Amino acid sequence: MTVLLSIQQIAKRRFDAPDRYLFEQVTAEVTGGQRIAVLGVSGQGKSTLLRILARLDVPDEGKLLLQGTDSATWKPEEWRSRVSYVAQQAIMLPGSVEDNLRTVSLLHGRPFDRPLAEQCMAALGLGDMDWKKPAAELSGGEKQRTALIRSLLLRPQALLLDEVTASLDPGSKLAVERELNAWARREGTACLWITHDLEQARQVSDTVWFMSGGRLLEQADTQSFFHDPQTEAARQFLPEPSAGRGRH
Repeated sequence: MTVLLSIQQIAKRRFDAPDRYLFEQVTAEVTGGQRIAVLGVSGQGKSTLLRILARLDVPDEGKLLLQGTDSATWKPEEWRSRVSYVAQQAIMLPGSVEDNLRTVSLLHGRPFDRPLAEQCMAALGLGDMDWKKPAAELSGGEKQRTALIRSLLLRPQALLLDEVTASLDPGSKLAVERELNAWARREGTACLWITHDLEQARQVSDTVWFMSGGRLLEQADTQSFFHDPQTEAARQFLPEPSAGRGRH
């Protein structure tokens, strides 16, 4: 499989203590269609790492390549059309739902793919929504799904998903998981999920990145990680039954 993103010795210092690292020596590769769950306790810098991959933040050390080309040679807008970050707290732009859906077309000079927008809205349980409704009046869960669809309309090569189902009810959460799994297969899009829901991690990933102690401590296929974690930190992180299986 062709390498899409190459992460080489990335490091980020703590904002509140610049003499200390939030994380360091992060090296990994992301291939097309790969589904990665980014796991670890809070405070490990998972969101910061995804924001660096989206070029919404900058590393203090290391290199980042997209399709073999250093990030420094990419125009930011071209990079972000290929690597799209979806934040946990969705931000709606002024105007209607339709205005928000059309934003990516306007920003990147592309025709608006209305059939795809309608397909995505239906798949995520928003098929009956009035597109003329002010986006500011949407519920938290509606905003989150609309923001996700806004990114999908870019047809990015990588989706960086920062707890994108945290505000969703169980039915909507399942719809998002199913649609993004299908999208990754159909479009070849890599999906990197930050999630604290370990059952979700099992459902949406084929690979786990586990961060602990300021390092990307484990990179493993999902089944192996949950059944046979290789580090004590991962065994402590997982629920006892899963960790126990790894020690037998």
